[in-house]
Amino acid sequence: MNKENSNNIGIAGTGFYIPERILTNFDLEKIVDTTDEWIRTRTGIEERRTASDEEATSDLAAKAGEKALKDADINPKEIDLLIIATHFPDHHFPSTACITQHKLGMKNAVCFDLSAACTGSIYSLYVAESLMKNSNYKTAMIIGTEIFSRTVDWQDRNTCILFGDGAGAIILKKGQKEKSIISFDFGSDGSNADLIKIPAGGSRLPPTINTIRNKQHYIQMEGKKVYRFAKKMMVHSVNKALEKAELSRKDIDLLIPHQANIRILKAVAKKLHLPLEKIMINLQKYGNTSAASIPIALDEAISEGKIKEGDIVVLTAFGAGLTWGEIVIRW
Repeated sequence: MNKENSNNIGIAGTGFYIPERILTNFDLEKIVDTTDEWIRTRTGIEERRTASDEEATSDLAAKAGEKALKDADINPKEIDLLIIATHFPDHHFPSTACITQHKLGMKNAVCFDLSAACTGSIYSLYVAESLMKNSNYKTAMIIGTEIFSRTVDWQDRNTCILFGDGAGAIILKKGQKEKSIISFDFGSDGSNADLIKIPAGGSRLPPTINTIRNKQHYIQMEGKKVYRFAKKMMVHSVNKALEKAELSRKDIDLLIPHQANIRILKAVAKKLHLPLEKIMINLQKYGNTSAASIPIALDEAISEGKIKEGDIVVLTAFGAGLTWGEIVIRW
């Protein structure tokens, strides 16, 4: 390995997995007061995937991880670090990362979960890169994995229409100059923590008959306020990340945003003066898969030939917390 490049860190492989079961807008018409047209015009979503009764979050993660390992042509024992981004783990503890490590045979990997909601994969990617730069870790995997279908109220048309299940994985490798992070921007605003939440199940409201009866174990969201926040903060943060990289909006070859809502993506594109052809959009197929959405979209963008060598790729996300994050990659 060239000594000059020994500390460079780049993306070596990607992969994703989505459950087989498809839930279309027409299926939702049968269980909640909504229509296909209403969902499509307000969200851009046409269908989403839901996990089978036998699948847990770690199962989705392991299948995405297998594909990333194959893509990178890496033995599982080479992985030094595994970070799982999720807020729907298999259990409160042990971590889903440790369970996934065992399933994939990554016996040499240090493992932990990271909770930053829909921004989780962005946070994990930068945390992994930072740890690799300051340690002996040579190869890391981050996986965003979620099973939202078990935490939505299927009678609440404002939330159940939005979310889908899935997992996406990214492998980072030291000594690889190309496909590397060149700048970032992150932030949090806890004063708006109540805008997206699951009220019960933790230490504040432990599970009781009343919390179950009151549907406090389902996701709650103030959609209009989240929309305003996301539109403003994603544009602001993308600009900051570009400035740190000494780049401008004109330098963006592909923007890969968190796949939350088509209206948000179009508003962000307009503010950044980007044509929709430069925005990776796949939410029509999968809905909002939270921390999994960016790794899934990245892998699809690669497989569809939307990214070429030397391109500037920007990853941008927002989520509960509230959190946000942007990463600029030179491919």
